Amino acid sequence: QVQLVESGGGLVQPGGSLRLSCAASGSVFSIYTMGWYRQAPGKQRELVERITYGGGIDYADSVRGRFTISRDNAKKMVYLQMNSLKTEDTAVYYCNAERGVLIYWGQGTQVTVSS
Repeated sequence: QVQLVESGGGLVQPGGSLRLSCAASGSVFSIYTMGWYRQAPGKQRELVERITYGGGIDYADSVRGRFTISRDNAKKMVYLQMNSLKTEDTAVYYCNAERGVLIYWGQGTQVTVSS
């Protein structure tokens, strides 16, 4: 069992930055693939970025060069540094942990990009 708690969301102007954090507790954190997903109103949840326990990274083309995922296995933390934010990045951002058929989600944190 893994529990995930996100923090760091908020309101930011276009072009600004935010850093999301996800604190994990429970099972062996280091063997999970950790990811950030987002869901905008009226849209499906989509992958933003994810990082394997070995450090391999997948990301959505829409965030290439702007967002960076990282993890600290010792602290059981995963981060999403978001730069050059756009209005279309507005969504609820969810932390995710996966290992085989085991999938866990956090409660989500709202990110609003607006002037």
